[in-house]
Amino acid sequence: MAAEKLAQAADALGVDMKVETQGSIGAENILSDNDVREADGIIVAADKDVDLSRFTGKRVLKVGVAEGIRHPEQLIRRVGGAPIHGGEGADSTPSAAGAPGAGVGTGGGSGGGRRSVAYRALMNGVSYMIPFVVVGGLLIAISLAVGGHATPEGYAIPEGSFWESVFKIGEIGFQLMVPILSGYIAYAIADRPALVPGMIGGWIANTGALYDSEAGAGFIGAIVTGFLAGYLVLWIKKVKVPRFAQPIMPIIVIPIVATSALGLFFIHVIGKPIAWVFEHLTGWLSGMTGTSAVLLGAILGLMIAFDMGGPVNKTAFLFGAGLIASGNQTVMGMCAAAIPVMPLGQGLATLIRRRLYSEQERETGMAALFMGFFGISEGAIPFAAARPAQVIPANMLGGAVAGALAGLAGVKDAVPHGGPIVAVLGAVGGVPVFFLAILAGTLVTALTTNALIGIKQRGAGRTANVPVPAQAGAPVDARVAVHARVVEGAPLVEGAALVEPAPAGAPQGGAPGGGAPSGGTRAGDAVAAAGGNSEGRGAGTGTEAVAESGTGTEPGPESGTGTEPGPESGVLSGHLTARTVKVRLDATSKDAAIREMAAMLATTGKVTDVEELVRAALAREEQGTTGLGEEIAVPHAKTDAVTAPVVGFARAPEGVEWGSPDGTKARLIFMITVPEAAAGDEHLRILSLLSRKLTNAEFRERLLVAPDETSVLRVLAEIA
Repeated sequence: MAAEKLAQAADALGVDMKVETQGSIGAENILSDNDVREADGIIVAADKDVDLSRFTGKRVLKVGVAEGIRHPEQLIRRVGGAPIHGGEGADSTPSAAGAPGAGVGTGGGSGGGRRSVAYRALMNGVSYMIPFVVVGGLLIAISLAVGGHATPEGYAIPEGSFWESVFKIGEIGFQLMVPILSGYIAYAIADRPALVPGMIGGWIANTGALYDSEAGAGFIGAIVTGFLAGYLVLWIKKVKVPRFAQPIMPIIVIPIVATSALGLFFIHVIGKPIAWVFEHLTGWLSGMTGTSAVLLGAILGLMIAFDMGGPVNKTAFLFGAGLIASGNQTVMGMCAAAIPVMPLGQGLATLIRRRLYSEQERETGMAALFMGFFGISEGAIPFAAARPAQVIPANMLGGAVAGALAGLAGVKDAVPHGGPIVAVLGAVGGVPVFFLAILAGTLVTALTTNALIGIKQRGAGRTANVPVPAQAGAPVDARVAVHARVVEGAPLVEGAALVEPAPAGAPQGGAPGGGAPSGGTRAGDAVAAAGGNSEGRGAGTGTEAVAESGTGTEPGPESGTGTEPGPESGVLSGHLTARTVKVRLDATSKDAAIREMAAMLATTGKVTDVEELVRAALAREEQGTTGLGEEIAVPHAKTDAVTAPVVGFARAPEGVEWGSPDGTKARLIFMITVPEAAAGDEHLRILSLLSRKLTNAEFRERLLVAPDETSVLRVLAEIA
């Protein structure tokens, strides 16, 4: 959506623009050296760290993705006054005081800027940490499942066995995930010089033995050390040194000074309170063993769920494990019921409301479900690190429910481990209630997480719906390159405000032709919206948007210069004809609608395998809904089941539930199919042409009331 909005604004202002995006599938429409050299300015709209080294010597304006969607025209106007990027570590973000429009929609002033930097840094760390969590957790779970067995001391894997090696490899992944989180938070703040102090600081935070604590600070400690390292390096970089010392500053002086200072500070200052907390929490829990089992179970569940491996979690776990030898197995039973709730709950949450989560988060959610079964609570860490305000309270509530139910029923656990696996292997007494407690806690966690995310989304939507008045002035005469990066592991709730529909009749974002359709498109789809222009130029590359706004050169049925399309000539370069138009769709569900439209497209003779086409379209829907909102859906497929690009259009008078972010049912449905070989150009061009025209409410209304296929084609000829 950021790419589409910027492209629309460029057309309106008369700007020659090329857009590159970076998402979980990699970079698309990459800016060449020639593009950068010829550009008058660079707009970096990103919510995570971006390497700016290739933009050295150019005017660079850095903003969040939200600004790219909300205020694209302002960004294009501002880029001409942006500071020149001077290389590694240079700050190219204009100050709130000095740049017109800075801080709009972000809370205003410098505070909004600081929040944006912090959010971007946190998301950068989370996205790099996720693979370590998934790989480490799954290897540990597999090794325990296949090669392990329950013993009074916990799970054991025979020494020297193959599965012990697999287990140790998984442990390495878990050991590295915390330093990775810390290191890449620091890297996002202060560039490469901050990477070493950030990673070593994260390792120290996670190694409690360095500061006399039985438990490390876990992922929360890593977040602290990441930000401390980043801002410490930024401060050191401001120190003026003689010219001869400048070359060694980023590779020797800064890393050594920052690493030593941060490490000593954590060990001797921050570490002491952590050790104190661990010691006193253990004593406090010991004093509660004679009180209510329900209350103790709830408290243990809260602690287990709070920091997942940190001092609070470890206090509860070691307290329960230490009582097993004395014959008291009920305390460990409470802990065992709470341990899997966090990963199971977060994984379930991604299944219940998929549109709230990115594709990477949904994949992480599936891995978390698997880890939860084996009692690996760290599977929920990526979610907690990305959205602590929503996820940690939900985790704690679910953990408390599970612990309290286990305490009420007197569930026992004979091994220091948790999760459904301990019951499967016969280590639990009171198995039915044990599973009931886990199920209840998981449901509470999942539902609470999604409810809190939904509340934040609605609140953000109210902020985003404030119309931005168009700025007066002549069109900008410039060539602008836009680099947009989507956070791979970032929560979509941060962008949900951008897809919340505005009140009826309210314009959105200054986009030409009225409000833009709400949508939750992926990065790849956003790139498509940036390709081509109103007349299809650039179809060979799908990357360059040349402004044609206001030229009056585009023929249309109302202008008197166009010709009415015939049933075979069609529109959209002939890809959509009377054969592929249906004024009334019979289907009432998404799957049925896609099948019905695929059968319609097959009448053109360009579809060689209808079932494969349907499979490809439904597979795309699994990655994220193609319902854009405003009663529009654009299902699409890139598959060799078609021999040439073909586009279909159908109306569903009663609407089809498509999972659109604004909750509207789809009544205007376009289906785009192209062969794999054409996926990089024609597919993007068609999406671009459609998305631009569909922002016009009056155009959509005419499509809805057109009485027959010929009338529909006449309306669609405006975008041919």
